[in-house]
Amino acid sequence: MADILGHLDGLNYKQFVLYFSCIVYGFEQYLNYRQYRRYLMRDRPKELADIVTEADFKKAQAYNLDKSRFGFIEGAYKQLETLLMLQYDGLPFIWDLSGSILSKISGYGTDYEILHSLVFLALFTLISTVTSIPFNLYSTFVVEQRHGFNNQTLGLFFADILKSQLVLALIMFPFMSAFLWIIKATGDKFYFYVWVIVIVFQLFIITIYPTFIQPLFNKLTPMEEGELRTRIEELAARISFPLKKLYVIDGSKRSSHSNAYFYGFGKNKHIVLYDTLIEHSDNDEICAVLAHELGHWKMGHTLKLLVVNQIHLLTIFWLFSLFIHNKQLYDHFGFDTMPTLIGFMLFQFIYSPVESVIGFLQHVYQRKNEYEADAYALKLGYASTLRSALIKLSIKNLGGFNVDPLYSAWNHSHPSLVERLNALGVKPTSDKPITVEDKKEL
Repeated sequence: MADILGHLDGLNYKQFVLYFSCIVYGFEQYLNYRQYRRYLMRDRPKELADIVTEADFKKAQAYNLDKSRFGFIEGAYKQLETLLMLQYDGLPFIWDLSGSILSKISGYGTDYEILHSLVFLALFTLISTVTSIPFNLYSTFVVEQRHGFNNQTLGLFFADILKSQLVLALIMFPFMSAFLWIIKATGDKFYFYVWVIVIVFQLFIITIYPTFIQPLFNKLTPMEEGELRTRIEELAARISFPLKKLYVIDGSKRSSHSNAYFYGFGKNKHIVLYDTLIEHSDNDEICAVLAHELGHWKMGHTLKLLVVNQIHLLTIFWLFSLFIHNKQLYDHFGFDTMPTLIGFMLFQFIYSPVESVIGFLQHVYQRKNEYEADAYALKLGYASTLRSALIKLSIKNLGGFNVDPLYSAWNHSHPSLVERLNALGVKPTSDKPITVEDKKEL
């Protein structure tokens, strides 16, 4: 490692980041273009003939084509913004500005590094939020609205932004203060102590999120007594899933997209169903979707992924400890001081090419888990109902039926619908594909 760092001493870090940023951007745009060409196809491929009708296929193509075109514009802007910020020393400017704001408001000088870092973080987050608002507005009120998914009002949209920023400030300011203080106080071995505090922080967020944070945005209602509740409780009991509570969330408040998930520690598990999932699926199909989700729990996927992510985090913090005192790194990006928060941000720029590869490997691992969870649902006897549920969810959400394999492998943590159906190996009960009318009968 010392030899590698020695070679890096002769590297122009800024140019390295700029070049690799462009290489990664170019590669990802190539993949996006491959997928874009798929969305331009108007004729349904033969392998989709028994999965989706021509009409629903064209609707999905139109929706994803709109998202793809918009994605090119948004991606180009974000890439240009990053390049300009790095090339023309935008980060040092924001750092100096935050120091001036701190001095004027509190009278404290820039030698109070933690306070200075918090002001910088607030200002940087504010700038990032403001510049992203036009894109989020267009995505929500043009693309999603055009295809019948958006249920938000402008008032709710901006209220969500305000609440998100307030929650972020209340949580992140104490955490970042502890993060920076630990690095300063524990010396060169800080990476272990920082890793521990991050784990504690993650567990804290998981604990408080459903009780204190999620209610700020959505309403969770206990599922009423009835056949669906009984069926879900029987499924949980069948596989010894420690179901504590069963909720319905008002996802339709913002979007018509569907979802389901579970959360909780130990023997205190909760299942949450989106009201849109209940509206557009029958009881068998909902149980099939849950059988897949519970398969992740039964096979320890959630715990295994958590362990992998923690090892990943520890590695990142250890690598950062090798760069934190590298004055050349700060100099190349226009800083004449060496603030810890800035060092961590700059290190992330340096590390980003590696992170892209790791992200791809994580997708490979997660896709393996998805196949295993599907196989578990099949083992429980939900093969045909899972097949119909996956198809109907894709039709309802106008999912990308026609997926480029390279694009999917790089970008998606879930296999495509066709890949999942092929892995299930279950033939349709009818040659007639599911239609919009079929969905209305549920």
